[in-house]
Amino acid sequence: MRGLVQLAFDFFDALESKPKQAPAPINQAPVAPEIGAIDPVPLPTLLAPTAFRHPRARREVLLGDAVVAYAFERARRRSIGFSVGPEGLSVRAPHWATLSAVDAALREKSGWILRKLQESRERQARTEQGRITWADGAALPYLGGTLRLALDPAHRFAGKGAAREGGQLAIALPHNAAPAQIRDAVQAWLMRDARRHFTERLDHFAPLLGVRWTSLRLSNANTRWGSAKADGSIRLNWRLLHYRPAIIDYVVAHELAHLRVMDHSPRFWDTVATVVPDYAQLRDHLHDEPAPLWD
Repeated sequence: MRGLVQLAFDFFDALESKPKQAPAPINQAPVAPEIGAIDPVPLPTLLAPTAFRHPRARREVLLGDAVVAYAFERARRRSIGFSVGPEGLSVRAPHWATLSAVDAALREKSGWILRKLQESRERQARTEQGRITWADGAALPYLGGTLRLALDPAHRFAGKGAAREGGQLAIALPHNAAPAQIRDAVQAWLMRDARRHFTERLDHFAPLLGVRWTSLRLSNANTRWGSAKADGSIRLNWRLLHYRPAIIDYVVAHELAHLRVMDHSPRFWDTVATVVPDYAQLRDHLHDEPAPLWD
């Protein structure tokens, strides 16, 4: 009997001598492991892929690390064609082309497509940054420089509503004028000044090109700077006044050259080069640097 009692005591002594684990605290947030103990997370799961989405996209494809959702349509054509515009990538394919063939063609040209999409996005960002705020003291790009808008309700400017005074464009409006009123007054002045400036440059380049222009109309197009008809009528966008004079000269010479060559053949560009030798650089600048937005 004594032996059994001794064994029981030995058993409980062994239990008491075993190290005990402290109970987990109640309602205490778990302690994060050390940084070195965390498994590394692959970078693609941390960064969302670049995405370019056309507002009328019907399909999308992965080009490199970018998701490109593009507008797609079937057309009567011999090959798969694509273009990149302000809205994104547009693809036109013949009816016989499979969708897998379309995506393969896009992947083959992925470098060019992604570069153009990124350039278009950057251009849109610059355009948005250049939006004009219609208020006293606002900056207005003008002939490659800047005019500051100055509201001057006491000035009548001989009934014209605005006048250029040095580096300022003084506008006969009160300081609490609505933005739309300021914008309309500035536009009216710019259109008058554009007609004056364009007429001078047309008269300068026409004799040099051996052509005669008959009429000038101002346009407000978003994507076209000018046009010419065989009868000598010229149309020019008044927003060209936002650019420096050399760029305006290129557009004027371009339209006058069409009175001699009504296409964009090498002969046409040779004609432009006779009066504007650096037309290519000026054309690229006009394409790359958007005019400011008008609300």
